[in-house]
Amino acid sequence: MMISHGRVRTIRMRELTQKVNLRPSTIYALIAEGKFPPSHKLVPGGRAAGWLESTIDEWLIDRSQKGQGDID
Repeated sequence: MMISHGRVRTIRMRELTQKVNLRPSTIYALIAEGKFPPSHKLVPGGRAAGWLESTIDEWLIDRSQKGQGDID
């Protein structure tokens, strides 16, 4: 995993769906299949969850380098 000395940003589902152009149901199905990074809780014991933007960026880059434009 790449560690940047820039700012760390967490994105929520609404922004995530726009960034990866997938519906929430598709994202959750991919997480269950181990094909998408899982979310993390923003507060221990809380309901709110999000993804590190850098993790999603790496996932997108990895898919583009492997030529995986479509979800398998």
